[in-house]
Amino acid sequence: MNRKNRAISLALALALLLCCAAGCAGGGEDNTLAQTDETEGSTVQAKIEGSSLYVTKVENMPEDFILGMDASCVPALERAGVTYYDFDGNEVEDVYQLLADCGVNYIRVRVWNNPYDEDGNGYGGGNCDIENCIEIGKRATACGMKLLVDFHYSDFWADPSKQMVPLAWEDMTFEEKEQALYEFTVDCLQQLVDAGVDVGMVQIGNETNGAFCGETKWAQICPLFSAGAKAVREVCPDALVALHFTNPESVDRYSDYAFRLDYYSVDYDVFASSYYPNWHGTLENLATELNKVTETYGKAVMVAETNYAYTSEDTDYSGGGPSGTQTYPYSVQGRANSVRDVIDTVVNSCVNGIGVFYWEGTWIATGGSSWEENSVLWETYGTGWASSYAAAYDPDDAGKYYGGCATDYNAMFDATGHPLESLRVFNLVRYGNEVENVPDAILSQTVQIDLNGTIALPETVTAVMLDGSQQDVAVTWDVTDADYEAMRTGGVAEYTYTGTADGMEATITVQMIEFNFLDDYSFEDSENKEQSAAWTVINYGAEDTEIYVEAKASDSKTGTNHYHFWNESADAINFDLQQEVTLEAGSYKFSICTMGGDCGESYTAYIYVIINGETVCTEECLFTAYDEWHTAEIPSFTVADGDSVTVGIHVEIPAAGAWGKIDDALLNSLS
Repeated sequence: MNRKNRAISLALALALLLCCAAGCAGGGEDNTLAQTDETEGSTVQAKIEGSSLYVTKVENMPEDFILGMDASCVPALERAGVTYYDFDGNEVEDVYQLLADCGVNYIRVRVWNNPYDEDGNGYGGGNCDIENCIEIGKRATACGMKLLVDFHYSDFWADPSKQMVPLAWEDMTFEEKEQALYEFTVDCLQQLVDAGVDVGMVQIGNETNGAFCGETKWAQICPLFSAGAKAVREVCPDALVALHFTNPESVDRYSDYAFRLDYYSVDYDVFASSYYPNWHGTLENLATELNKVTETYGKAVMVAETNYAYTSEDTDYSGGGPSGTQTYPYSVQGRANSVRDVIDTVVNSCVNGIGVFYWEGTWIATGGSSWEENSVLWETYGTGWASSYAAAYDPDDAGKYYGGCATDYNAMFDATGHPLESLRVFNLVRYGNEVENVPDAILSQTVQIDLNGTIALPETVTAVMLDGSQQDVAVTWDVTDADYEAMRTGGVAEYTYTGTADGMEATITVQMIEFNFLDDYSFEDSENKEQSAAWTVINYGAEDTEIYVEAKASDSKTGTNHYHFWNESADAINFDLQQEVTLEAGSYKFSICTMGGDCGESYTAYIYVIINGETVCTEECLFTAYDEWHTAEIPSFTVADGDSVTVGIHVEIPAAGAWGKIDDALLNSLS
C-alpha cells in the first residue's frame, strides 16, 4: 500500500474508534450484537455471539479493510413508509446504526446530477441527488462510518449499456463539459465537507466500460476522469479516488482499461470492479484480472458492487428474480457464503485488495400488498428502480419498463424491514462462527430416463450444507402409481415432482426421452481442431487429410461443434469414425447427420453397425451441398446379451477438394 493509502487507513482506523457501540439486538447472551473491542490497539468490533450463520473466518484481514454497503435508497424508502427493525423486532432509530453494529464500516451512495423532470417529479432509484447523499453521509458519519461518493455524472443510472450525458451538459463543447464536471464535483464535495460528512473515497463514474458521460473514446473519457480526480484532490485531499469498471470475466479487459488510464496519465488510487457471482465468472478469475492491474500499475483494487439473492420470491409483485448462473443456494446462508467468499478473495487472493461493498442491501419493496399499491409509492417517492417520469431522460428503457424494486431478493432485510441473519456476516468474517453443519438447501435434480427403460428415481439427493460443502441425503418422493403410468405411456415429455429430504422439500424433473447411448454424440465435449475422446478415427487415406472436431456453430447441425473433413488432393479422403458401445439385449436404431460438397459424382459413404466383428447393416449417407443436411438411419438392429457393438460412419471420396461435416450421432432403443 502506498503512502497515501496508509494515511487513509490510519484515518479510517481513527473513525472506527468513534463508532457507536449500541446493539441492534438486545435481551439474552445468545442474541448479542458486537461491542467495540477494548483490546489495546484494536479498532474493530468484538464478535457477535449467538448467530446461526456458519461463517469460516477470513484469515489475514487487516483492521482497516473496508466492509461496505451501498445504501442509497434509504431516505426515499423511509418517506414511502418503510420501517426497519432490529433483530428483536424493535423499530430502529437509524438503520445506518444497525449496519454499523453488524460490521459495516463504509457506506456507498450514488449521486446523479438532476434526477427530476421539469416539473420536479423524480426519476426513481431513490432520486439520488446530492441532497440525498448529504443526508445519508451525515447519518453514516454519526454512526462512525466513512462515505464513498459514487458520482455517475448522469441524470439517472449509468452502467455499461448507458453512459448518458446530463441534460444540462448535452449541448456543451467537450472543454465546457470537462469544466462543468470539475465544478459539479467540487460543489458536491464541498457541500458534503461543510455538512461534516467523513468522505473517505470518491468514485469518478460508475461501471465505465469504454464510455463515460456521453463520451466513447478514451482520449475524451480520460480527461473527464482527470477533471473529477482534480476536484477530489482539491476538496477532499485525504480521500481515495476510485475508478469503477465491470465484466472481469472478459480476460484482459481490465488490463486494457488500466493501460489506457496510464497512457493518458489519469490520477487515481483504486481500480474498482463489480462482481456479481451469477454473471461475472469465477472468483479465481476476478483475482487474476485485478492482480494484473496491481502488479503492472501499483493500484489498490476492490469490489465496488456485489450481492446475491437469498430468495427467488417476488416480494414487490413486479416479477423478476435472480437470474444467470446460480452459484450458491438462494438462501440466507447461501448469500452469506457468497459474500464471505468475495471478501476472502479480495483479502487473500488480491495483491492489494482494500475492500468489498455489498450493493443496496437496504433496498426492499415499499410494503404494498399488490403491484398497484406499490406502483403509487414508486411513482410518488421514487422507490422503484425507475418511475414513469424517467421517460423525460431515458425514454427507451426506464420510460418503458419503469416500476419495481431493483433488488428486493438481494436485500439484507426481508420484505417487512426485518434484518436477515446474513447481515451479520460483515462482523463474523473477522472471527468465524462454526455452528452445527446441517443441510441448508437441497439441490434440484434432473434425470433423463429412456422411454423403453426402467423408471427408477434416485434414492438420495444432494444437500448443500451450511459451510457450502455438499452431502448426499436420503429422499422420499411424492410420486404415485398414476404418475409412474403417465411417465411410461406419455411419450417424450417432462414431469416435475417433489419429495422430502432431511425435512426440506426436494424437487426432481424427470425427462422421458429417447436415450442416446453414444458418448459425445454431437462432439461438444471437444476443443477446436481436436479429436473426440469418445470417438475413434481410423484414417486409411492421406496423412494430411483434415479430420477433426471443428468449433463453428454456422456449420453444425446443432450446438457449436461437429466433425470436419477436407483434403485438396484427389484420392486422399478415406476414413472411419466409430464408437464402441455396451448395450443390453434389445432392439435399437442408429443415425448420423451429414453435410458437405465438392464430392464428385462417385463416392462411398455409409453408416454401419458391427456386432461381434461382423458388419450387420449399413445405410448410405450423402454429402451434396453447403447447408444441406441429410440424415442416414439404420431403423432397427438386434443386440443379444454379451454382444460387442460398434457403430460408425465410413467415408471414401476420390474427388480433390472434397469436404464434409458430421454431426448428431444417435443410438436409441426400440424395446
